[in-house]
Amino acid sequence: MTAPDHELLKNIPAVEAILQDPAIALLAREVPRRVLVACVRQSVDELRAELVEGGSGVKNLPSDSGDLHVLLVDRAQRRARLAARPHYRKVINATGIILHTGLGRAVLPKLACQRFQSELAGYSLLQTDVETGRRSRRDEPIERLLRQLTGAEAATVVNNNAAATMIVLNTIGQGREVIVSRGQLVEIGGSFRLPEVMEKSGVRLVEVGTTNKTHARDYEAAITERTAAIMRVHPSNYKISGFTSEASLAAMVEIAHRHGLPLIDDVGAGSLVDFTQFGFEPEPTLPDSIRAGADIVTSSGDKLIGATQAGIILGRAPLVEAVRRNPLARIVRVDKLTLSALEATLSLFLDEATALAEIPTLAMLRRDAEQIGRQAERIAKAIGRAAPEVRVTVVDGFSQVGSGSLPTQNLPSRLVAIDPTDGSADELARRLRVGQPPVFARIQKDQILLDPRTVLDGEEPALVDAVVRGLQF
Repeated sequence: MTAPDHELLKNIPAVEAILQDPAIALLAREVPRRVLVACVRQSVDELRAELVEGGSGVKNLPSDSGDLHVLLVDRAQRRARLAARPHYRKVINATGIILHTGLGRAVLPKLACQRFQSELAGYSLLQTDVETGRRSRRDEPIERLLRQLTGAEAATVVNNNAAATMIVLNTIGQGREVIVSRGQLVEIGGSFRLPEVMEKSGVRLVEVGTTNKTHARDYEAAITERTAAIMRVHPSNYKISGFTSEASLAAMVEIAHRHGLPLIDDVGAGSLVDFTQFGFEPEPTLPDSIRAGADIVTSSGDKLIGATQAGIILGRAPLVEAVRRNPLARIVRVDKLTLSALEATLSLFLDEATALAEIPTLAMLRRDAEQIGRQAERIAKAIGRAAPEVRVTVVDGFSQVGSGSLPTQNLPSRLVAIDPTDGSADELARRLRVGQPPVFARIQKDQILLDPRTVLDGEEPALVDAVVRGLQF
């Protein structure tokens, strides 16, 4: 590390001098002054820290106070423009990961977005009965739809599936024991582990079986007078293959009911559609679980349902009603935006063909690799025409469902592969992310990979323009 350049430090312009620059003053029309001041101050502090630290980058900095002024104006402008944009904004997902947690997971159906604009822009009906004018339950429309779609006696909704699992366990088993297979003690996103969720819910976990094998007799042997329930957890974010076996849901239900216990089934991704018809491996569906006799079932509201983040709880009416009465229900309840998005999405499932066509998650899952290939060729040619000096090819690859859904089931795809002219795939990926609109891509073997599977209708021209701008930076 080199010593600080005190002469350069003395030449750093004052914050007020930068604020009076015409370019910064012009920005004051779009950016609140307090934000602008903060951006200028951060830019000055950043430059001062660079000079104090020294290092090889310092020699590239201008030494003249006028040039430093220009540098700081440029940095402050970039900061201010970024600060003026909403953080939660539209991006183009070219990663091929359909349920990308960092990019908002499930893309909402158009119907849900239209409802936000048409029905929720002002006051909206939430929990008032229009006939009587009295207070009603806010989850009634969701319950009605879920009963129709799954055959469950009752249903409610909370803010995510971890919350659904926690409130169900707390309602049914607080202070008692719940039996779970060792092979189902999953860790979900953000390092949240099922044993920890169970502990916080106030139940004692009783593990049975081994990591790879759990038999019906293991559940039977673990039941005592302290047992509150038996629980099945579908390990939706991984698969154990080879020398494995698990007791069937039907067998677990039979054991639980013979001992007067409820069977809790956490199906994870919560599909309402049988995906084996499209060539996927079998996944438990909500209707399957209810038909098998599970007493209470939990799942995510996004993932394979394709709505917004939520936790669905359905099953026998007395148990669901007990969950509603739990004081935790107030803590994990959902708002009008979540309920509206769920209502719109679930209503599409009343006709399966409509759901498959109108729910983006399901449509992307079913996209044909040949169709994706044609789109990839089109994107590659457009980029190649605008940036002929860049090597752009189309290669075979795979998309992923993401967010712990359909694990190990990669989807064949065709990808646009770009070799950056400066040899830095990381730098090109960064330029794509900070551009407008932001584009998120994959990096593999020093190439940028664009997967058209997750590029939505109408986004292709903007994607091409963004990539070309990134290449010409």
